[in-house]
Amino acid sequence: MAYTVKKLSELSGVSVRTLHHYDEIDLLKPAYFGANGYRYYEEEQLLLLQQILFYRKLKMPLKDIQKVLIQSDFNQKAALLSHRKILLKEMTRLQELVCTIDKTLKHHKGEIQMEHEEIFDGFLDKEKLSRFEAYMIKRLGEPYKQVVLESKKRSEQLSQDDWLEYFKETNEINKALVKLSPTSREVQEIVRKHYESTLRFYTPTKEIYVGSAEVMLEQQFAREAYEKWHPDLGAFLAKGMKIFAENEL
Repeated sequence: MAYTVKKLSELSGVSVRTLHHYDEIDLLKPAYFGANGYRYYEEEQLLLLQQILFYRKLKMPLKDIQKVLIQSDFNQKAALLSHRKILLKEMTRLQELVCTIDKTLKHHKGEIQMEHEEIFDGFLDKEKLSRFEAYMIKRLGEPYKQVVLESKKRSEQLSQDDWLEYFKETNEINKALVKLSPTSREVQEIVRKHYESTLRFYTPTKEIYVGSAEVMLEQQFAREAYEKWHPDLGAFLAKGMKIFAENEL
């Protein structure tokens, strides 16, 4: 069965305009054009569109999806198994979040007493965090090992109210930063709050604070938490941190 671009749009949820764009950039070409000039798509194109949508869910840029799909050794079955593995991992994380919600509801009712570390089950990608810690230790050396240990120890001592206050402070810092310049007095005052917020977990030396800023410039993982505020906020904050460290630490 062949689908017009309009029918494929209704079937897949992808807009007609987007499908036209995919055709224009040679990402998803129709199976053929009818005598009326309409694009027609068959099962092969539907399965290819499915792959594109999977990769888009993984936040992969279109140009990178294109490189993957045009590879001569691209294997749809292998790609599907890879997608399945990623989705199962995400499903496990979501199930953990549901469990955390259920526990928290019981905690509010006084039916159970949650451990503090349970409050944030499912929010943190522990595997990614471990890789980041390993990278930071490799990048900043042995002193950062003590930072990791100190941070974990202090984290265990924070109450639920402490965590909520920390998240509130972080949000206020980020909202304020996106409006200013890294060298301005206002930004440096906000970065001071960022530094003071860090003291909840460990006391960074000048070298560690500068190193953390440099890692934020180098590593996407370190910038991801700031992207919801502005795509460049991580890099912006890093520059402000380096200026603060040079002048104040």
